[in-house]
Amino acid sequence: MIKKNHIMYWSPSLVNIATNKAVINSAISLKKYEKIYDCTLLNFFGEHNMSRKEVEKNGVKLQNCFSNTISNFLPRHGKIKSRISFIFMVLFSFFPLKKTIKKQKPDYLIIHLLTSLPLFLLLIFDFKTKFILRISGLPKLNFLRKKLWQLAFKKIYCVTCPTEATMNYLKSLNIIEEKKLKLLHDPIINVSKYSKKKLKIKDFKLNFESYYLAAGRLTRQKNFLFLCEAFNEILKKYPEEKLLIAGEGEDKLKLENFIKKYKLEKSIFLIGYKEEILKYFSISKGFILSSLWEDPGFVLIEAAMTRTFILSSDCPNGPKEIIKDRKNGILFKSNDKDFFLKQFEILKNLDRKKNKDILLNNLLYAKKFTIFNHFKILSKILKIN
Repeated sequence: MIKKNHIMYWSPSLVNIATNKAVINSAISLKKYEKIYDCTLLNFFGEHNMSRKEVEKNGVKLQNCFSNTISNFLPRHGKIKSRISFIFMVLFSFFPLKKTIKKQKPDYLIIHLLTSLPLFLLLIFDFKTKFILRISGLPKLNFLRKKLWQLAFKKIYCVTCPTEATMNYLKSLNIIEEKKLKLLHDPIINVSKYSKKKLKIKDFKLNFESYYLAAGRLTRQKNFLFLCEAFNEILKKYPEEKLLIAGEGEDKLKLENFIKKYKLEKSIFLIGYKEEILKYFSISKGFILSSLWEDPGFVLIEAAMTRTFILSSDCPNGPKEIIKDRKNGILFKSNDKDFFLKQFEILKNLDRKKNKDILLNNLLYAKKFTIFNHFKILSKILKIN
């Protein structure tokens, strides 16, 4: 009998975010394309509850923890409150995570969110498990975090980066051996699943006919307050336009207050996290990404797969690497309102029929982010095949 290799994933969170989707798709890809993997998703705070059926249907194990029950009592919104929640999450998780690794001895632990905790455990304990740090965004390194990485990276198996720019950035820091750095595109697109969803798109309708779409966590990174301010200027010239923002996060109250202050309730809509986001992409007039940084930008790839025209900031690292102005999207200078308004005019007046090449080029690039391509690279990293 062939020995199965146990891969465990750690990605604790209190809100639905794109990283959790990537974690699930990664585990599913290993189970789908190779029979020698046992994959377990650690479900410490209920982060995978909504996807339980999909996870178990694909043969991936979902392992709950006692702290799952406390997630309802931890605040999810507000910058200070969410930071307090993160501290509690680390404290509650320390011993359960240590015990899980010691007892179950997975061959690999792939860590995605709240990575400081497993890296600290790696540093102070001797585990047989190989740790893989998956960089899920352009890293912001303060002194303590950089020091932790320097020490933990001496024991880590490898670090995966979603873009070449991020990998080059980590190389420039000289805190890890180059051979431990790997380029691994996120498993954003499950082609078979996308095809099934595509069939349902025609039946999807809203109370108004057209809108522009933005999506992501409601955080400073996504820069949605800038987008709302800019869209307020757009409405002075085009009062009929609508903007939908899909997502949850700590800046929700701040955005709601802005919308109320300027009486934009009939023009800008916070619609919350949407599991079936492809439907919203497919019938929008365009997707707008206003982020200050992304790596790579899940929503960019999803917009590309639904053949949606994109207006994106040129922030590092994903958008700058993925979107080429007028070739597969439209770029504006990050956080520059005047530049944004100028580029929005181009998006609004774009002749869709004459610019089909923009959509095709974006679709071709997006195919790098399928779960099959992710599996091929990850299986080589694991050195199991």
